[in-house]
Amino acid sequence: MTTYIVVADAARARVFTRDALKLQEKESLVHPEGRLHEGDLVTGRSAEVHDSMSTTSRSTSGDSVATDHEANIFAKQVAERVYKARVDNTMEKLILVAPPRFLGLLRDKLDGPSSKLIIHSLAKDLTKASLIDIQEAVSDMR
Repeated sequence: MTTYIVVADAARARVFTRDALKLQEKESLVHPEGRLHEGDLVTGRSAEVHDSMSTTSRSTSGDSVATDHEANIFAKQVAERVYKARVDNTMEKLILVAPPRFLGLLRDKLDGPSSKLIIHSLAKDLTKASLIDIQEAVSDMR
């Protein structure tokens, strides 16, 4: 019985499979725009911001709309990868590991049948963790 474990944040997703107790990394998806700051993602904002505004006002205008947009794009890409594993019959169970905000986005983007395969989720950022640390974090999740 193959369990897929997706460990993700807004910029990277690592896809693992677990047969019996052995965890193996299958692939890594990267979304570099997920690491950029709001100001780096948005161009032409100066037309919206007047010179008389303070620095604080500039940084809060827009409320990270571009960052949220990029996170949504990547969550959809990760969900499509999960969908493919489900329709190819290579995934029987699913475990999601992501920071709380991205975990919510990812759950929203999964199709209904894929969502039903989720057996556990962990609201934690382990994208940079070692294979051993990830194995330990999901070892009790069956």
